[in-house]
Amino acid sequence: MKTRFAIALMALLPILAACKAQDGTANTAAPTEPAAPSSTPATDTAPATNSEAPAATGESSAAETAAAAATTPAPAPASSRPTGPEPVAGTDYVVIENGQPFQPAAGKIEVAEIFGYVCPACAAFQPLIGPWKAGLPSDVSFVYVPAMFGGTWDNYARAFYAAQSMGLQEKTHEALYSAIHAEQTLKGERGKDSVEDIAAFYAKHGADAKQFASTMGSFAVNAKTNAAKQFAQRSQITGTPSVIVNGKYLVKGKSFPDMLRIADHLIARERAAKGN
Repeated sequence: MKTRFAIALMALLPILAACKAQDGTANTAAPTEPAAPSSTPATDTAPATNSEAPAATGESSAAETAAAAATTPAPAPASSRPTGPEPVAGTDYVVIENGQPFQPAAGKIEVAEIFGYVCPACAAFQPLIGPWKAGLPSDVSFVYVPAMFGGTWDNYARAFYAAQSMGLQEKTHEALYSAIHAEQTLKGERGKDSVEDIAAFYAKHGADAKQFASTMGSFAVNAKTNAAKQFAQRSQITGTPSVIVNGKYLVKGKSFPDMLRIADHLIARERAAKGN
């Protein structure tokens, strides 16, 4: 499944559309540099959104940009020595004022990716961040945080936490990207997938569809999605995918591999600050 998804995604990369989802928090965009989020006046990682607007459909991005992303090798895992120059504040990352990790854990350095299943840029990032995540050392805690941008975005964020509560999130993460962006058995931002449509996908992976739909609307899931939204807001993100190191640094970068290279440096910085 992973290999098939990666191949299918590469085929889609030349026509990746910019994601736009708006609720006054942020939006997303396909890259203007190879495989990186497009720039904005705010953080140069993605365009800003209009306030309180529903999720919108995509706009075409440059074909050569996405094609370059398809041939970019995956970066080395964070367990290896950071490469390249030291990142520069304001250029390579933004310091988050009073920032805190999403799920603090004693002795751990947290890396959070704020993402959206319906976002083509996030789908393009997954084949890079997946292997990178797998190579993180034991003192690093990686957490996915679904973006709550309204409309279909919110349904998929609820599905993420429903799947997590049922022990299905890890094994369905890439499969859901594939269903939306490669197989197109789900619509994502091309339409409006209902709760029942989403539950039917998870039913193929072992969930009871009615129970899954009910869990999506549960108090526990609502609490988690509210926490995710608050984290995104206080982390000052302007788009997805966004990578945040230890709640302190919002990674920028010129490309997706560059984002992970910068994250490696910031992880090392946090490790040194802890005296490890």
